[in-house]
Amino acid sequence: MKRNLLYVLILVLLLSFTMTACSSGGQETGQNAGKGDVKKTAQDVTYVSTTDAVGLSPILTNDTASSYAISCIYETLFEKDPKTGEIKPLLAESYESPDANTWVIKLKHDIKFSDGTPFTSEAVKYTYEKIMDPKTASPRASLLKSVSSIETPDDYTVIIHTKEPYGIMLTAMAHVNLSIVNPKADKGGDINRNPAGAGTGPFKFVEWVSGDHITLEKNPDYWQGAAKLDKVTLKVVPEMSTAVSMVETGEADFLVSIPPEQLDRLKNNPDVEVTEIQGDPTRYLGFNFEKKPFDDLKVRQAIEYAIDRDAYIETLNGLGYKSNGIIGPKLFGYNEEIEKHGYDYDKEKAKQLLAEAGYPNGFKTTLTVGNVDMYMKMAPFIQAQLKEVGIDVKLNVMDWASFIAYGKEGKQEMYLNGWANVTGDGEELLYPQFYSSNIDASNYSRYNKPDMDALIMKTRTTVDQTQRNDFIRQANIAFTDDVVWVPMFNDVVTLAHRKDLKGIVFEPNGEFRLNEAYKE
Repeated sequence: MKRNLLYVLILVLLLSFTMTACSSGGQETGQNAGKGDVKKTAQDVTYVSTTDAVGLSPILTNDTASSYAISCIYETLFEKDPKTGEIKPLLAESYESPDANTWVIKLKHDIKFSDGTPFTSEAVKYTYEKIMDPKTASPRASLLKSVSSIETPDDYTVIIHTKEPYGIMLTAMAHVNLSIVNPKADKGGDINRNPAGAGTGPFKFVEWVSGDHITLEKNPDYWQGAAKLDKVTLKVVPEMSTAVSMVETGEADFLVSIPPEQLDRLKNNPDVEVTEIQGDPTRYLGFNFEKKPFDDLKVRQAIEYAIDRDAYIETLNGLGYKSNGIIGPKLFGYNEEIEKHGYDYDKEKAKQLLAEAGYPNGFKTTLTVGNVDMYMKMAPFIQAQLKEVGIDVKLNVMDWASFIAYGKEGKQEMYLNGWANVTGDGEELLYPQFYSSNIDASNYSRYNKPDMDALIMKTRTTVDQTQRNDFIRQANIAFTDDVVWVPMFNDVVTLAHRKDLKGIVFEPNGEFRLNEAYKE
């Protein structure tokens, strides 16, 4: 009996030692692996969007989907402070303007592109001159239209000469489409498809699978210190309901531009936080002034009278607000007197004007729409409203990249689009959208009126900001009265993110910054 008891005790001790050893070894391995897994998982984020980027070169693009990726990869000489709106140096160290037509910009030292190439004045000159070159056909060449020449007396000094005083020079240099590219990368390949090594930003390019995703990873040698996020995936999901579900389940971490019908769903999710800001993007119905009958003011007035914008805004669940002007309340140059202009809903007045214009029974036309959720919702509403006054509208729906190309070529009759002012300055809207030399580029309206060109130039060349503000105010009234657009609504911009994602900077133009973002 004693011998048997001794055997049992020895066996228990052996088993206990074995289990303790295995448990200790397993726990250590588990902790180490767990820490690695948690860190990797926690610092990989996915942004989900219904539209893909058009390209990844700031020189060749001008769309919101592209700018989200571009702002992670590249940087500008100056930036707008998201809290104060002040324009301050970024890649630049300082600047001075010794006369009205000269800008001397000193650059920061010891900054490198993500392939290790030093950032110098050569890169600034190369980028700006390529944007200015008509052969490039850059959609934002208008930002540098006033520049006559660029000098680089040393590696860290850029001298910009302008043809006339350019009151928005600093504002222009803060625009995402004036981000500085690496000449070596641009000359060595197509950075619009593969921008490896092309930027100085906090993230660098990994891959782009068109129609599916863009993958970025942190730049470990970023000059302001490596980002907290290891990887950012910009995921394309054509159906907004699917995108929302992905944020709800944690398959994706954040999205912007929440549709009104999905807003309460996300607000009521305990794992999701929703941010709403009265923003500056304007959503509008545009006209091709080169196509009849849209060259007739009475027809354009009739169309604005025919659309009950207040009724449409009521469907937006608080995500839109009305302003009668093309330049909204959040932009430099806005004055509340614009609300006395424009043409509010009056169906009988619309019919009267159509008859006066020679269309008593209306006419047939097409409305071109990019397949973005908000425009796909807006298009049937406008179609139904115009039908009530005799205008038979056929919808022409296409993917976003095709829509951009179609608009540049001037094939559209009416179209739906939006404009988000990256810089918060009303001039940023006027020149690209309505200046005659930007036809075949950003002037989708094909608008061409010399007196309006002259007014636009005053908003650009005036250095005194009080005077410039007044010129923008005048332009807002003139273009609104001319019905260059029917301003449907201004955005209340929205961001929905998982609550464990912290540090996103969200701006009134609907853009986000991930420089300081992290996951808890």
